[in-house]
Amino acid sequence: MKIGVIGGGAAGFFAAITAKEHFPQAEVIIFEKSRKVLAKVKVSGGGRCNVTNSCTDIPQLCAAYPRGGRSLKKVFHQFSTTDAMQWFKSRGVPLVVQDDACVFPRSQDSQSIIDCFLRECRHLGVKIKTQAGIAAIRPQANGLMLHFKDENYAPACFNKVIVTTGGSPKRVGLNWLEDLGHQIEAPVPSLFTFNMPTEKVTALMGVVVENVTVAIQGSKLKAQGPLLITHWGMSGPAILKLSSYGARLLNELNYRFKVQVNWCNDASSEEVRDVLNKITTEHPNKVLVNVKPYGLSERLWIFLLEKCDLHARKKWGELGKKGLNKLSNILMNDAYEVQGSAKFRDEFVTCGGVSLKSINLKTMASKACEGLYFAGEVLDIDAITGGYNLQAAWSTGYIAGQLR
Repeated sequence: MKIGVIGGGAAGFFAAITAKEHFPQAEVIIFEKSRKVLAKVKVSGGGRCNVTNSCTDIPQLCAAYPRGGRSLKKVFHQFSTTDAMQWFKSRGVPLVVQDDACVFPRSQDSQSIIDCFLRECRHLGVKIKTQAGIAAIRPQANGLMLHFKDENYAPACFNKVIVTTGGSPKRVGLNWLEDLGHQIEAPVPSLFTFNMPTEKVTALMGVVVENVTVAIQGSKLKAQGPLLITHWGMSGPAILKLSSYGARLLNELNYRFKVQVNWCNDASSEEVRDVLNKITTEHPNKVLVNVKPYGLSERLWIFLLEKCDLHARKKWGELGKKGLNKLSNILMNDAYEVQGSAKFRDEFVTCGGVSLKSINLKTMASKACEGLYFAGEVLDIDAITGGYNLQAAWSTGYIAGQLR
C-alpha cells in the first residue's frame, strides 16, 4: 500500500507517523511544498513550542475553539490532551506544564519536537520530499493520482492520501479541494494583534496589564487575560483571544472598529466605585499619581489620568463626584480606534478551510472522495492561544493516520 501525506507540518508528520505505525509494510511519503518542514512548529510558542494544553475536561477544551469546537468532542474522545502528552513523553520528549495550563517541552525549545518527528520518521522509514507542491488530486479506479506543480515530479498514484496543507490565506488556495466536491468555508485571519496608528497609547509600548477584559464595541464579543501595549497597538492573550472569537466579524468590518478595555478586568461599576471611594476616604491628601488602583503601572495610570483630563498632582479628596465618574469610566470603558490587523509573530492562524460537513469526524475521511483524509488547519478548525491549535493537529492527524 502507498500512502501520500500532503503537507509537512504538525498534522502531516503526526498523520504520517501514525499511518506507518498502523501499516508498517506501507510506503508512506510526506510531500512538502516548501524547502523546510515543520516551519510553524519551529516558531510556535515564541520558539518554545506550546505542544498542547493540560485541560482534560472535553467540553471545556472544546470551548477554546471558536470554529469546530462542538464537532471536536468526537475527536478528543479518540485522542485527548493526555494522549498527546503521553505520546511525546514515550518518545523521549519530557514536558512541563505551566501555571496557565500551557504545555511545553522541558527543553523550552521547539527543536526538541522537530527532532522527535524527524527521528520517528527515520526509525519507521517514512520518506520526506520537499519542494513537492501538489497541483491536483485525480481519483482513479485503484486510488488517487497526485499531480505536482514541479514538472520534475511525475504524477504518482497512491492508495490513500491525507491532506494536511494547513490554512490557506486565500480562498483560491482551496480550489483544488473544492474541485473534488468539498464544501469550503472562506478563509480569514485569526489570532492577530490590533494596529492603532492614531492612538497615543502606543507611547506606552512594553506595558503589560495582567488581567483586563476587552470587547468589540457594538458586539457581544469579549475576552479576558493579559494585555500588552506595543509600538503599533495592542497584543497579548486577551487581544489574541478576541481576534479569534471575532475573526469573521472583524474581517467584515475591514479591521476598522473600536476596542473597549476594562482595566479592572470584570469588576462591576459598583465594585470600581467602592475601590475609588475607599481611596478617597483613606488617602484624601495624597495626589492621584501616588495611589494607583488595581495595580496599574505608573506610566499607564498617568496616561489614563491625562486622557480623562485629571491632573496627576490633584488630590484624591478634591476629585468630587464628577472626577470620580471620570476615573470610573476610564477604568471600565476605555476605548481605542483599531485600523488594521497584524500577524501574531509568524504564528499565523486561519479561520476557515474545508468544511467539517464534508468530513466524517470519526475517521477524518472525506465524504466526497474515497481514499482521501484530512487533518489539521486545512479544516475549518481554529482555536485561541494556549496549545489548542497544535492539539487539534495531533488529534485529527492521529485519527486520519489510521485510515479507517
